[in-house]
Amino acid sequence: MKFGVNIPMTLRDSYPKIMRIAQLCDSLGFDSFWMPDHFFFSPRFNAYLEVWTTQTALAAVTRRLKFGNIVLCNSYRHPPVLAKMAATFDVITGGRLEFGIGAGWKEDEYVAYGIEFPKASVRIGQLREAVIIIKKMWTEESPSYEGRYYTIKNAICEPKPVQKPHPPILIGGSGEKFLLKVVAELADRCNFDFGTKDGIEAYKRKIEVLNRYCRSFGRDPEEIEKTIIRQVIIAEDEDEVDAKIKRFKPADVKREEYLKDRIVGTPEECVKRIQDYASLGFTYFIVNFPDMTDPKTLSLFAEKVISKLK
Repeated sequence: MKFGVNIPMTLRDSYPKIMRIAQLCDSLGFDSFWMPDHFFFSPRFNAYLEVWTTQTALAAVTRRLKFGNIVLCNSYRHPPVLAKMAATFDVITGGRLEFGIGAGWKEDEYVAYGIEFPKASVRIGQLREAVIIIKKMWTEESPSYEGRYYTIKNAICEPKPVQKPHPPILIGGSGEKFLLKVVAELADRCNFDFGTKDGIEAYKRKIEVLNRYCRSFGRDPEEIEKTIIRQVIIAEDEDEVDAKIKRFKPADVKREEYLKDRIVGTPEECVKRIQDYASLGFTYFIVNFPDMTDPKTLSLFAEKVISKLK
């Protein structure tokens, strides 16, 4: 079982804070550190550091932590250029790239930056071709490819990534008709990053759909690592847990709704909740904490949850 940390929106504008958290995660034994790929998000969260620049700087001040994105928007960088960027990052960090990519979804961001926003089926088709090209550039000497959306011709990508045969490719999203089919065909990992009123049973259904697609491509479903993002509220005892819930829950959100898609409780309760997800096949947990700037929170999770599940 692996554990990564995802930086919450409230911290994505401050490099000093992000750096301190990354260095602490590095020392505590977390496997990885993840950031989303946005230029801005909402009126409340519009100050965003660009992810490639940020994670490259973080890699220079950490020792063993891997870095990834949940998830890179395929539309924001030309796929062969992205392949070269990613290979370079893997080389200079000695194999510390976790590569996550998706089809893109935030239309206002596309419009603001003058990027065409085609319909979902086109974006997913573009994603599929992008992953094919990226794999080729990471593994072939001078690949060529002519698709509907992208073309390369004898594209040199040297040096190759350190990780062999290539860095693991995570595709994020939950669309059953198109996206999970691309995951089954091409991905090494799938991230289920979506809230649901159906609770944990919804993830069970998505995994069953993914498994059917895998079999249609002749793949063993176990070849695809299942990852999930969850916010965690953790404290030593129930009273402190309750105090944190009251502190972080928005006033207009019912308590049961707020808790539904979060892992909440004492370390023992968090372990049990994670095991519930693990029973469905999830083996990679990417977590964030509303009080992530408090080093005690990260330490508590590492020492009393990760240590029990690794």
